[in-house]
Amino acid sequence: MTAKRPKAVINHILQHGFVTTEELKNVYGYNHPPRAARDVRERGIPLDTFWVTGSDGRRIAAYRFGDVNKARFSRFSGRTGLSKQLKDELIKSYGCKCFIYLEQVDKRELQIDHRIPFEIDGEPELSSERFMLLCGSANRAKSWSCEHCENWKSIKDKSICLSCYWAYPENYTHIAMRQVRRIDLMWQEEEINIYENLKQQAVELNKEIPEFIKEIIERGITQNNENR
Repeated sequence: MTAKRPKAVINHILQHGFVTTEELKNVYGYNHPPRAARDVRERGIPLDTFWVTGSDGRRIAAYRFGDVNKARFSRFSGRTGLSKQLKDELIKSYGCKCFIYLEQVDKRELQIDHRIPFEIDGEPELSSERFMLLCGSANRAKSWSCEHCENWKSIKDKSICLSCYWAYPENYTHIAMRQVRRIDLMWQEEEINIYENLKQQAVELNKEIPEFIKEIIERGITQNNENR
């Protein structure tokens, strides 16, 4: 194990029996402790999550090694084995773009991610349909949402992930088990003036821009239905 973050988690547990989110943040400087635990799990090492009392008296999460019989080591060793060939296959099939935001992104900025989180499905077969390309922003958003989903924390049912926005944004019925829908819109290059115009109009009407854009879409749908 050479990666700094999972190595720190593993070494601390070996020395002390477990590591808390408070220690990961205060001792090692990891502001997102669940990600550090995830790094270990993605390398096939099972971790159990349990609860302890933090220094301020509040309940906090802690991690210890799980059942060694559930360890899943593979020649791909979690994300580190995701190859250039796989990225090229994804780009050939879907284009050089982020699967969530759908914008064109420089190949170097795209990151390979499991459609179904490693925490739920383990290491899938190394076939392109099991993975997706995400820009850094989308990858962080997906990680945060998945890690706060009840399926991630306790249920661990792959079928739930298969109908989730974060796995298949083109065909989903929920987002991290919440009944919501979303569209990620971007304005770029010559479109930026359109966005600035919308923003200015929203400010003048004392409205948040998402609310204002929703109203425009709703009015357009209503007018279209009336003209049929």
